[in-house]
Amino acid sequence: MTDDTPVRSIHAANLEHLAPRAVDTHKGQLGHVLIIAGDLGMGGAGLLSAQAALRCGAGMVSLATREQHISAALSRLPEVMACAIRASSELRAPLQRATVLVVGPGLGQSAWSRALLSSAAQRTIMQVWDADALNMLADNICSQPQQCILTPHPGEAARLLKITTAEVQADRCAAVLAIAHRYNAVTVLKGHHSLIATPQGELSRVERGHPVMAGAGFGDVLSGVIAALLAQGLSAYSAACLAVWLHACAGEQLASQGRGLAASDMCERIRQLLEEHSPCQA
Repeated sequence: MTDDTPVRSIHAANLEHLAPRAVDTHKGQLGHVLIIAGDLGMGGAGLLSAQAALRCGAGMVSLATREQHISAALSRLPEVMACAIRASSELRAPLQRATVLVVGPGLGQSAWSRALLSSAAQRTIMQVWDADALNMLADNICSQPQQCILTPHPGEAARLLKITTAEVQADRCAAVLAIAHRYNAVTVLKGHHSLIATPQGELSRVERGHPVMAGAGFGDVLSGVIAALLAQGLSAYSAACLAVWLHACAGEQLASQGRGLAASDMCERIRQLLEEHSPCQA
């Protein structure tokens, strides 16, 4: 990257909009998000992604996770089709139904995790890879699919580039562009003033957000938002930019509550902001 690389500052006026819905719209026209997440002890991550995808308008949402998490998923999110996955063969049917995948929140790096990631990587549909999917990608356990959005935080970005986190933070623009180019994927580098880059060198920055968002689960919510926007027809770059902006603005608006903001608190505010930006009916 050179010093004159253009960086677009994202604001409401230069973001894409979801199309208004016709009066006879049905759920089958609004995409089916499948979230592959949640090894033992990390079941909440997938629930956060699923909740965000629901609140941002995906027509259907499924969650593929450990059997031990199913009762909690049904109790918390009855709208989500929760699938107990004991072996990767049980993932085939959910994968066939899905139009968008989220892979990685709380996924872990066990043999179970690796098998599910490998199965997802073979599907030629739009995918959002986060968390442990990125760590396994950095370890060359598998390759990312052709249509993919990567959403690393600085530590994950460092692993993807085989450099230190300090080096990533010293030149965040160069880092996000390098990941996008190396992995041929739209990339979101999370953190203060999150960046979104394309393999072709487009670069945008969201100059919003608040340190109250420094906590567990906020990235899981972001992955679900991106997936819902993809499911409803936005391109990868447009979906990533709008999702990061919605996520950051929601955090700002909730910041008056101070420390202890929970990631799950974000979903309803993101839904409200999305409706203001892209009304369901014109």
